[in-house]
Amino acid sequence: MTLVHEAFNEIYPGRELDKQAVIKYSGKFKPYNANVRYNSEMITFNLSKEWRKVSAEIKKGLFQSLLIKIYKGMPNTGYVDMYHSFVKNLSNYSAATKSEPALAESFDRVNSRYFNGLMDKPNLVWGSFSTSRLGSYEYQSNTIKISTIFQLGKNHLLDYIMYHELLHKKLKFHSKSGRSFHHTTLFRNAEKKFENQEQTENELRQFCRKARPKGFIFGNWFR
Repeated sequence: MTLVHEAFNEIYPGRELDKQAVIKYSGKFKPYNANVRYNSEMITFNLSKEWRKVSAEIKKGLFQSLLIKIYKGMPNTGYVDMYHSFVKNLSNYSAATKSEPALAESFDRVNSRYFNGLMDKPNLVWGSFSTSRLGSYEYQSNTIKISTIFQLGKNHLLDYIMYHELLHKKLKFHSKSGRSFHHTTLFRNAEKKFENQEQTENELRQFCRKARPKGFIFGNWFR
């Protein structure tokens, strides 16, 4: 566990790691996913099996980003920046092998109209039927996942969700002091370029309100 202790000492100099550290690799995780669990005695880092082949420097940045979730603070290290850069660029090496027909059609419309046809097609899959999480983009696997609520029709609303997630693919995220920012000012300004964006947002809310379960409270739509 030397690497974990090195990661801790660099972001919290003068402190000792007060828990036993364990690293577990699993084939059940999506590629390059990871999380951390802890109790009063132990910290367990759960990593996908792909992390075994990644350099120690990048893994140190991963451990530091996870340790920050536990011990707080906003340290700035080159290793965390290296880790974030690695994640940002994973999509360049992830094969796109999944493409649901309706989502592929939406991608083609949005790519042609808003990206001059220059965006590489990511994996395009349906998620669950959700009115709270409408879409997400996963950098590690280059995958856009969209709620099956849009199988009900409303192509222009589906295209808006597709546009939002493709902006994540294009603009990546901004990292500062160990934190990642996805919906930056640059992102929000680009989002407004969607035709009739404000009207579309209002229609999207009405569409989801009609479809949502009784008593449902809206959360974050996008990720």
